[in-house]
Amino acid sequence: MKHTTHFAFFDEGSKKEIRRTTLKAVAIPGYQVPFASREMPIARGWGTGGLQLTLSLIGKEDTLKVIDQGADESVNAVSIKKLVQQTTNVELTNHTEAASIIQSRHRIPEAQLSEEQILVLQVPTPEPLRKVEASEYATKRLHAEEEYSGAWLLLFEQIMKYGKTATGADHPVYVNGRYVMAPSPIPRFDNPKLHASKALTLLGAGREKKIYAVPPYTEVASLAFEDYPFSVESFAGHACHLCGTKDVFLDELVDEETGETYYQCNDTSYCIDRLNSEEPAEVGHYHA
Repeated sequence: MKHTTHFAFFDEGSKKEIRRTTLKAVAIPGYQVPFASREMPIARGWGTGGLQLTLSLIGKEDTLKVIDQGADESVNAVSIKKLVQQTTNVELTNHTEAASIIQSRHRIPEAQLSEEQILVLQVPTPEPLRKVEASEYATKRLHAEEEYSGAWLLLFEQIMKYGKTATGADHPVYVNGRYVMAPSPIPRFDNPKLHASKALTLLGAGREKKIYAVPPYTEVASLAFEDYPFSVESFAGHACHLCGTKDVFLDELVDEETGETYYQCNDTSYCIDRLNSEEPAEVGHYHA
């Protein structure tokens, strides 16, 4: 990796093609734009789509943060940071506010993002209608006709079976009043953060060869029925045992010695920043 002659791994032609695709995705919020997904030194399914977006956009003055399910030091996050840093020599950070580009798997950071930041989400399955339609040609037609009864049917079946919608993650959203979009496997708790976010959100699926986007200040609404409104995971009555935060996504943990259950911030860097700061960053929630 250290002997590559190209800044950010890719040749300029490859980066330009990905950037053109990204511009189209930004111009049509929520629309899945096909792109020529490149071979990467990591396996497809391990974040190649997000990594290709990051490598095509990053510059020498950028500061990069990479998280995996809320953690900065997971194997996936560390490997991606190492690849980007070795091919760009950009500065790395664990602090959300200090990053200009944030690449994430399965979470949106708790700290509210700014207009100067880009959030890159890794996506395994970009097509929200795949569970009801296997054909790519058919799903393209359904999107073109704005025919989303299949997505509503999936939610209806969950209500009939469980008495409520039971999407643990990747709950579909309407973007800009037009396209139904898979937000990546983020928990329902993070869906409201996409609505009117100040940051540009880019979503990349390397294996499926798709890029799509949510531009800043875009309307994003989670699919829900009027009599069964959308709701996020509830942590009422619980707080992080380290920093005392209540209004964030918490992990439920068990003490191996005592068997007692306790809760801790899933976003580890937010928890550390809160412990070290008298004025912690504002959480990026847009729901009541």
